[in-house]
Amino acid sequence: MDKNPHRQHISTQFNVELEDVRQRVLAMGGMVEQQITEATQALMNGDRALAEQVVANDAKVNQMEVFIDEECSRILARRQPTASDLRLVYAVIKTITDLERIGDEAEKIARMAIDLTNHTRTSEGMLEVQHLSRQVVQVVHDALDAFARIDTEMALKVAHADQAVDREYEALMRQCITFMMEDPRTIRRVMDMIWSIRALERIGDHAKNIAEYVIYLVKGKDVRHVSLEVMEKEARGA
Repeated sequence: MDKNPHRQHISTQFNVELEDVRQRVLAMGGMVEQQITEATQALMNGDRALAEQVVANDAKVNQMEVFIDEECSRILARRQPTASDLRLVYAVIKTITDLERIGDEAEKIARMAIDLTNHTRTSEGMLEVQHLSRQVVQVVHDALDAFARIDTEMALKVAHADQAVDREYEALMRQCITFMMEDPRTIRRVMDMIWSIRALERIGDHAKNIAEYVIYLVKGKDVRHVSLEVMEKEARGA
C-alpha cells in the first residue's frame, strides 16, 4: 500500500499538465503550418479573400501563445520543476515564441498577397517562391516532429534543411534583382516578392531555433549561435 498517495497524485497530475502543454504546442504548430501554406497559396493565386483570412487568423495564433505561456507560468509557480522538467517548460516557452513569430511572417506574406492583387500579376519567380514555401513548411513540420518525439537526430535534420532554405533564398534574391534590372516596371511587384521570400527564410530560421531547443531539452546543452559541426557534436555526445 502506498504510504504517500498524495505525493503520487501530485506527480501524476504534474505529468498530465506537462503533456497538456506539449499537446497545445503541437496544436499551435499545426495552425502555424496551415498559415504558411495558405499565405503562399494566396500569393500564388492572387486570392485576396484567403490572404485576409490568414491575416485574421494571426490573432488566434497570438492567443494560443498567451494561453500556453500562462500555463507554463502556473506550472513554474505551483510545481517548481527541476532538471529535465524545468528544461521542458523552458523549451515550451521558447518554442511558442518562435511559433508566434512564424505566424507573424505568414501574416506578412498574406499582406504582400493582398498588395499584389492591386497590381498586374506576373508569373515570373512564382513557381520558385512556391517551391521555397514547400521547403519551409516541411522544415517547420520536421521541427515540430522533433519536438513531439524529443528526437535530436530529427533536430539535426532541421538544422541541415535550414541551410538548404538559405541557399534557395539567396538564389531567389539574385533572380529577383535580375527581374528588376531587365524591366524596371516590375520593381513594385518584385519588391513584394522579395519581402515574401525574406519572410519564408526567416520562418526557416525560427524552425531551426525550435530544433535547437529540442537538443537543449535532451542534452542540456545550449547550441544557439554555434556551427552545425558543434551542434552535431553536442547532440550526439554522451
